Amino acid sequence: MKYPEYDIVLLRPEIPQNTGNIGRICVSTESKLHLIGPLGFSLDDKYVRRAGMDYWKNVKLHLYDSWEDFLRLNPERPLYFFSTKTEKIYWDCPLEENAFLVFGNESSGLPEDFYSRYSEQLYTIPMPGQYKRSLNLANSVALVLYEGMRRSYLKGTTTS
Repeated sequence: MKYPEYDIVLLRPEIPQNTGNIGRICVSTESKLHLIGPLGFSLDDKYVRRAGMDYWKNVKLHLYDSWEDFLRLNPERPLYFFSTKTEKIYWDCPLEENAFLVFGNESSGLPEDFYSRYSEQLYTIPMPGQYKRSLNLANSVALVLYEGMRRSYLKGTTTS
C-alpha cells in the first residue's frame, strides 16, 4: 500500500536519540527528514546511530544552516507547525500530501516569533493529563505523521 509522503522538519534538535528515532520513523514511512541547525549534537554521534539502528543509512536527510535557508530552498509548499503553546488540535490540521510538518527543539520548542508569523498554521497535540510539559519529540512526530497516513487510508487515496 502506498501512503502519502510527508517531510518532517526538526528545528534545532538537541537530543541525538530523538533524531535517531525520528529517522527510523521517516524510513518506515518513506518520509524525508529535514534538520535545521544549529544541531545540538553531531550526526556522527553514536547515540544518533544507535537510536536510528541500521535504518539511519537509509534516511532521506536534508540539512540546512538556518530557517531562512530552508525557506529559500523549499518555496511554495504547505507548512504546519506543532507546539504545546497553541490551541488548535492537530486533528484539525489539513495534513495534505507533500506538506512540511515542523517541530521545534526539545527544550524550548519553536522560536517565539513563529507564534505570530505562522499563527494560522500552528497545531497542538492534546494532553488532558495532570502533567502537561510535552510529549517526547519522536512520539509527537509519529502521532502527527500517522494521522496523515490514516486520513489518506480512510479517504481511499492510498494505492496498492
